[in-house]
Amino acid sequence: MQIKGSAVKSISDFLKKSHPDKFTVWLNSLPQDSKTIFENPVLSTNWYSLREAAIVPTEILGRLLFNDEVKGAWQCGRFSAESALTGIYKFFIKAATPSFIVDRAGKIFSTYYQPSKMSVIEKGEDWVRLKVSDFDEPSKLIEHRIGGWIEKAIEIHGVSFVTVDIQKSMAQGDPWTEYMVKWGYGKN
Repeated sequence: MQIKGSAVKSISDFLKKSHPDKFTVWLNSLPQDSKTIFENPVLSTNWYSLREAAIVPTEILGRLLFNDEVKGAWQCGRFSAESALTGIYKFFIKAATPSFIVDRAGKIFSTYYQPSKMSVIEKGEDWVRLKVSDFDEPSKLIEHRIGGWIEKAIEIHGVSFVTVDIQKSMAQGDPWTEYMVKWGYGKN
């Protein structure tokens, strides 16, 4: 299973921007295969091993920064969305509806993870249910990273609140991963 370089790069960028004092400690904590990836320029257009470039580095980041691997993965996903959705992309996010944003995220999902598929299986006025399938290397950390990315992308749109719940998990043995995404304007 592979992950796009732009998603990999956001892991080290998160540390450099949010916790610069921890970057070297994190880098030196990585196993050699992962460390080699981050000691060299991570090319946004290249593909990397999901395990060595994302799962293991995110696990160590989560333990180091939050004493919680899942929280680290979620925060990494949020940072990745914030970094990716700038400039003209931010304009489109703000102009689109949350439902459109999630629909579009499903269409570009496979450009970040190979092989993979994300589809909308059900939606309403202020919610959508997403299904991730064809993901050869299920990982709780990657599922939470994706959840954090979705949450931040919807927040950038400007809604008052967003919830992203993982209702099924391939990492926990389900046949697919399912996200329930809800949002609202001015209500809790």
